[in-house]
Amino acid sequence: MRFTHPAAILICVIAAFVSAAAGCGGGQATPKLYNRLIFLTRQSGDYDIRLRTSNDRQPVELGRVLPWDSQPVWSPDGSRIAFYSDRNFNLPDRDDNVDLYVMAPDGSGLTRLTNDPASDAFPYWSPDGQRLAFYSERDGQGDVYIMNADGSGVKRVTDDAALDIPYGWSPDGQKLLVSSGRSGNLDLFTMKTDGGDVKRVTSLEGDDVAAQWSPDGSQIAFESATGRNVEVYVVNADGSNLVDLTLRPLRDAHPVWAPDSVRLAFVSDRTADSEIYVMDTNYSFLTQVTAVQREDAWPAWSPDGTQLAFVSDRDNNHEIYLANADGTGQTRLTNDPNPDLSPEWSPDGSRLAFVRYRGGRRDIYVMNVDGTGLVRLTNDESPAARSMKQRRSP
Repeated sequence: MRFTHPAAILICVIAAFVSAAAGCGGGQATPKLYNRLIFLTRQSGDYDIRLRTSNDRQPVELGRVLPWDSQPVWSPDGSRIAFYSDRNFNLPDRDDNVDLYVMAPDGSGLTRLTNDPASDAFPYWSPDGQRLAFYSERDGQGDVYIMNADGSGVKRVTDDAALDIPYGWSPDGQKLLVSSGRSGNLDLFTMKTDGGDVKRVTSLEGDDVAAQWSPDGSQIAFESATGRNVEVYVVNADGSNLVDLTLRPLRDAHPVWAPDSVRLAFVSDRTADSEIYVMDTNYSFLTQVTAVQREDAWPAWSPDGTQLAFVSDRDNNHEIYLANADGTGQTRLTNDPNPDLSPEWSPDGSRLAFVRYRGGRRDIYVMNVDGTGLVRLTNDESPAARSMKQRRSP
């Protein structure tokens, strides 16, 4: 399997769309609007990512997400890890009931935050750790919601016929960053946490995804595709000064801000395989962090901005590695025959949470940044195994 993008083996979704003909005056059809994500699985338990339109079947990567226990996200104080899980699996219908959970970093105190027959996914902590923004289809379409960190006080933020996907909070906690299909394709918008003061940030021809606010709140980095070419862009938070940072005919994707709000790590195919680069956005200075004849992806900055955790299959299996931001000191942290993916730093920089595919399922693990102290946090039975047990039950 070619590891072409951090999201290439993530949760697979198929976006439904709706369209309507204009009632009069010209008879032109209105743009097709994505209205929700349908979380589907194949018999094998694998997933695909597709955001389908009538004339474009190329995958659109939506974020760093993985079924079954997936997308571990540390709370700002490091005391909790939020994630989503499709452990309530409906194999005959191939349709998962994805919900949000939270637990302590040692796996204790596992609490289910949402319990709705529709899908709830993509959790983002507020800067003060008191709330979570998330994606939900509970009202029949894909919208953004907010709830308290204990699962109470659920409030709907967006209410549009088009698909709305959250990409986190502004650093001051006052606004949300959302990728929305309300303009006909996925563009970026900002809005207050009550859904007011909606401002369109981008209006490119392609779908704008994998977005992230800079730590100082002044800019937004994202990826956008025109045809088959994916580029990394930066734009001011108010939508001004849009810059294509990469300008290459091959894929440049998955930008991640350093804590200094100046450097961006991203993944590029410019050398014919997937490598990690760091760019100084002030001067366009480019540093190639990895340079091996294999796939390197999924960069994650350390809280002090000196190191990057990433995933590489340079040893013929996807493992977690660590490197200095200039590419020196590359060290392998995990050594398991199963794929290790999605590294996420703890706020104090001492540990990494990640996802491991083992025994027909994916679970969340935590380890120290030197690779020691490995702890498995979730151990939910695989959907296939559970289904087999049910079939064997009298």
